[in-house]
Amino acid sequence: MACLTVLRLLHTSLTTRCWAPLLTSGVLGSLTHQTWGQQQRLFCDGVQSLEVQRAQREAALRKESHKPQTTIFSKIIEKTIPADIIYEDDKCLAFRDVNPQAPVHFLVIPKTVIPGISHVRAGDAEVLGHLMLTASLLAQREGLTDGYRIVINDGKHGAQSVYHLHLHVIGGRQMGWPPG
Repeated sequence: MACLTVLRLLHTSLTTRCWAPLLTSGVLGSLTHQTWGQQQRLFCDGVQSLEVQRAQREAALRKESHKPQTTIFSKIIEKTIPADIIYEDDKCLAFRDVNPQAPVHFLVIPKTVIPGISHVRAGDAEVLGHLMLTASLLAQREGLTDGYRIVINDGKHGAQSVYHLHLHVIGGRQMGWPPG
């Protein structure tokens, strides 16, 4: 039974960053009496990824500072730092992620600064629709005919590390479920 549990865990889409400390600490042996969902939460919550740590630091900085901060995405829009831009129009910009999580991984961002999806207003409906339409068209252009995932991280618990609304379009491989 323990071997089956370990194989099921290894088969998930959890990142390898989570495994090293758990394999050496003997935690795997204690999982046989837990449900599959509890096991996944243990692995996801037990070891924080660098991205989650970055998101928590950014959330703390935003809480301390009450003024809007320039983000790396603002600098990409201004073209003061380089990015592999794959699309641009008057409302949005799309570029490849520097830390891809799949064979195809790009971001679609609005040119107007919206800190996150929880900060949208009724007047943002047009740009939000445009972001989704652009994501869909670019996914087709990138050859994601078998499907893809669109992810929007929001806030500290959503692991948002850049406070400028952005859509991750991820594909080119089978996605796992549940996602996080």
